[in-house]
Amino acid sequence: MPTSHSMVRPLKRVVVKRPADAFRSKEAIEREWKGLDYLRVPDLSLAERDHERFVALVAQAGAEVLYLPPDDRTGLDSLYVHDPVLMTDEGAVIFQTGKPARRGEGPAIADAFAKWDIPILGRVEGAATAEAGDMLWLDEKTLLVGRGLRTNAAGIDSLRALFLPLAVQVIAFDMPYWNGVSEVLHLQSFISLLDKDLAVVYRRLLPVAMYELLGERGIELVDVPELEYDTLACNVLTIAPRNLVMVQGNLLTRARLEAAGCNVAEFDGSEICLPGSGGPTCLTRPVMRA
Repeated sequence: MPTSHSMVRPLKRVVVKRPADAFRSKEAIEREWKGLDYLRVPDLSLAERDHERFVALVAQAGAEVLYLPPDDRTGLDSLYVHDPVLMTDEGAVIFQTGKPARRGEGPAIADAFAKWDIPILGRVEGAATAEAGDMLWLDEKTLLVGRGLRTNAAGIDSLRALFLPLAVQVIAFDMPYWNGVSEVLHLQSFISLLDKDLAVVYRRLLPVAMYELLGERGIELVDVPELEYDTLACNVLTIAPRNLVMVQGNLLTRARLEAAGCNVAEFDGSEICLPGSGGPTCLTRPVMRA
């Protein structure tokens, strides 16, 4: 039966947003990139090319691709469609993001979902904030959530209330301060699930309780080396169990993944990933897995 409660089952339906619709223009990029804490100015034309190649890899794996339309409520960060919504088997949970500049993305994606007949289960709003980059389905009944600068305690309480009727356990972990409010640090910044018993991690950032839980569940860890953390080697999109897409150039991590039995496809993330610190998982919002 199809499910949304998975990070690893074969991807069947996914939402993305074209750089042209997120970035809008060179003038908008110049106006917004510093305020959004991008590391540098992305090149719009190269971003469009690289995004097309990335989406082709996803489509070749058999996934239906849905494109979010342009929306005046959103900015550059709306390229990273993963964060403002979490899918469940009963519909979408729309988030109020922890990053104030992204607060228009939840309403925008909710409107798009209505046109695609994707139901809305609930919303995280008011004093509560949440971003899906802080969430990882460990299995179909266990959701791991990072409590940090983007997802707060009230957001986690809202998630627990929404998931109670679905018999889903929400397990929260405190996130480190790391480099502060201006630099994104999501739970998925340091872990991606590759199979039910395999994950790639930057071990230094793993909360101890989370490290212990992964061990208790028998999940093998593939370590990202220090020199490849900043180039997003931890942010890996699982198309199907051990069938992966990652940003090119992370040679040591790729070799370790292949040694663990993974098939790895790569794409150029120099304009769509590195400037905004968002990898292939961030670029996608899976809405259905087989």
